[in-house]
Amino acid sequence: MADAKAKHGSPAARPLSPHLQIYRPLINMVMSILHRLTGAALYVGTLLVVWVLIAAASGPDTFSHVTGLLGTWPGLIVLFGYTWALLHHLVGGIRHFIWDTGHGYELATIDLLSWGTLAISATLTLAIWGYVLSSGGATP
Repeated sequence: MADAKAKHGSPAARPLSPHLQIYRPLINMVMSILHRLTGAALYVGTLLVVWVLIAAASGPDTFSHVTGLLGTWPGLIVLFGYTWALLHHLVGGIRHFIWDTGHGYELATIDLLSWGTLAISATLTLAIWGYVLSSGGATP
């Protein structure tokens, strides 16, 4: 196969794979990449959850110290990002579940589900953090 020749003995012209500079990313491709990235981010975020649980089991002083660190602006930004990653991965998983049932493979539906994943995860994240901040639960 590697020695394929054209009619006159010259090497056969082979198509080149599309490169990122040529190929325009589609929304479902971007959402697939984000689904993988949020899955990886959840590993780090889960370490934060474990850290808080260990601190809670270690006593009130340790728990106060850890929650104090997470209550700073950088800590709140990390928690906000973790919330979005968790919700985006959840909604993306529901999108994949819909596809696993054999539905939603029309191009318009794929685009709708992909954009919907982004919109729903952002809306839910803002709603949760709006509630947390309005109830005075997270103040730096």
